[in-house]
Amino acid sequence: MSSRLIGVGVGPGDPELVTVKGVNALRAADVVVVPVMAASDGTDGGERGRAEATVLHYVGAEKVVRVVFALNERADRARREAAWDAAGERVAGLLREHGGVAFATIGDPNVYSTFTYLAQTVGALVPGTVVETVPGITAMQDLAARSGAVLTEGTEPLTLVPVTAGAAVLKEALHGPGTVVAYKFGRQAAEVAEALRESGRLDDAVWGSALGLPEESVRPAVELDGATLPYLSTLIAPARREGGRGGKL
Repeated sequence: MSSRLIGVGVGPGDPELVTVKGVNALRAADVVVVPVMAASDGTDGGERGRAEATVLHYVGAEKVVRVVFALNERADRARREAAWDAAGERVAGLLREHGGVAFATIGDPNVYSTFTYLAQTVGALVPGTVVETVPGITAMQDLAARSGAVLTEGTEPLTLVPVTAGAAVLKEALHGPGTVVAYKFGRQAAEVAEALRESGRLDDAVWGSALGLPEESVRPAVELDGATLPYLSTLIAPARREGGRGGKL
């Protein structure tokens, strides 16, 4: 029987936002892998991530396996690649032993997810592995629900940009049509606020962090004061809408 690796989207943090299919996949797997942030020496830093905290609402701790990933390593490519190889080897070993492994990822496994890279690595190490995904609710959907921001209407496009690619990408998107969503902008909050101001889209925009968690913050973007925000902050700059109801149908 082929090994089976399934990426399960567990949403942005609120355990009630995991789908029924996602819960069933977590419970059906032999083991559930959760990503752990690497410490400076490359070992498990000990911090419980959002994915692990969410998973533990649905499966016992004895079924959860923490695997270290270089989630934020951007400067040292060799170190990042070595960490990815080690993580892939660890998961490949679990697949050889158990056959069915679920990997829990915040948000959706096909949207800026660690799972994409893991699946590529494991597929090369364990040929014939069946890779599947279970979609999860994304941070932009959760922020829209919590803030009342409408993501799209009628023929409006939706542009999603990671600000880790630089503020220039965001600026270009803000000067285009439709709604713009920015991910991972916390460290560049001042540049994001300036881009919103320059494009005339500051007043209607909203940002959020730690969605669904006790420390959740959902605030108008006009309150951005340049201070560094949590890394996993999300911004929604709604499309300019004129013409009343159904104006863009």
